[in-house]
Amino acid sequence: MSASVSDQPWLTDPATRAVLDALEAVGGPDCARFVGGCIRNALMGQTVDDLDLATRLLPEVAMAALQKAGLKVVPTGLAHGTVTAVSKGRPYEITTLRRDVSTDGRNATVAFTDDWAEDAARRDFRLNALYADAEGQVFDPTGQGVEDAREGRIVFVGDPETRIREDYLRILRFFRFFAWYGRGEPDAAGLKACADLSEGMIRLSAERVSKELLKLLAAPDPRPAVRAMAGAGVLARILPEAGEVAAFEVMVGLADDPALKLSALLSSDPAKVEAAAKRLRLPNAMRDRLLAAAGGEVELATDARAARALIYRLGKPTFADRVLRAEAQTNRPGAGAALLDLADRWPVPRLPVGGRQVAAAGLAAGPLTGQVLAAFENGWIADDFPDHGHAERLKALIEALPASGG
Repeated sequence: MSASVSDQPWLTDPATRAVLDALEAVGGPDCARFVGGCIRNALMGQTVDDLDLATRLLPEVAMAALQKAGLKVVPTGLAHGTVTAVSKGRPYEITTLRRDVSTDGRNATVAFTDDWAEDAARRDFRLNALYADAEGQVFDPTGQGVEDAREGRIVFVGDPETRIREDYLRILRFFRFFAWYGRGEPDAAGLKACADLSEGMIRLSAERVSKELLKLLAAPDPRPAVRAMAGAGVLARILPEAGEVAAFEVMVGLADDPALKLSALLSSDPAKVEAAAKRLRLPNAMRDRLLAAAGGEVELATDARAARALIYRLGKPTFADRVLRAEAQTNRPGAGAALLDLADRWPVPRLPVGGRQVAAAGLAAGPLTGQVLAAFENGWIADDFPDHGHAERLKALIEALPASGG
């Protein structure tokens, strides 16, 4: 199936042409082609963010050619043939054509080649094994990558089990790409291979797993992919703390935030949330957010006065997370809209008194100051944050202290 990406603005961008001209000055015409995501996304009508190229030139030769042209070059992965050129501030990842010599399920030993078909054969999915020359003509070595891109099919290159045994991360990539680009049902052969070989994911680092999972959850609608993961037993492998996906399915319609989607997959048990965050080695900020979101329920029927107290104590972000979790868990999307609106509009007041005001009310500085301030704050919250009568309230609290503490 013939295809072209000649209408893409990045193809004729002066920064892009500078990179191509530098490589072709040494390797001749068609020594480098665009590859992978930029071609896939262009064919699917999606935004192109990263520009990757494959080249027949050895990495050292490519580096020298780019430097000779005055471009900045970073040796980002020389062992695997990858350098990054920076042209007018834009990075271009350039990798020498490769074939796998050996793999262990995590890392591959590669040999360089000048054969485009060999390079395509080691890639994960057919829609990622697409190349385009400087004029935008698309080359499809597997013969089905263009059609897959146009039809939204995520199909492994060659035998699915072989591709997975080369790198077990491809199991998660199968579901992640399906979440972002797939349509219809997942490829049956690929899905079976993922299910059959899911135990091999134990070889993967926590960081690689969490990165793929969060990328998957960032998709506009990851629900079909997560359903497929659950059905294949893959979700239980990487997230044994996940419960039923019903709340997650509701949350997808409520929030774009992948952290909230992950929160909805987890139970309200802080111990399980902590365990999941630790095993996935999530950033501390995300761990803390997940724990806070699962730290207590918010009644969707909460009145405004009680809601203000919660917003004050929890902070607006945690309050909003808990409201959305409550909507998802009770399958009542929109039921907390008034609470979320209140949290958005209400200016949270600061505690209007401190140690100086306590001293002015007649209590010498000391350990009882904190006790009085805590009692004042509790009463102030209970009375819905009045903006007057603070001196009188402090005086009454001090007078109520035991005589020995006055």
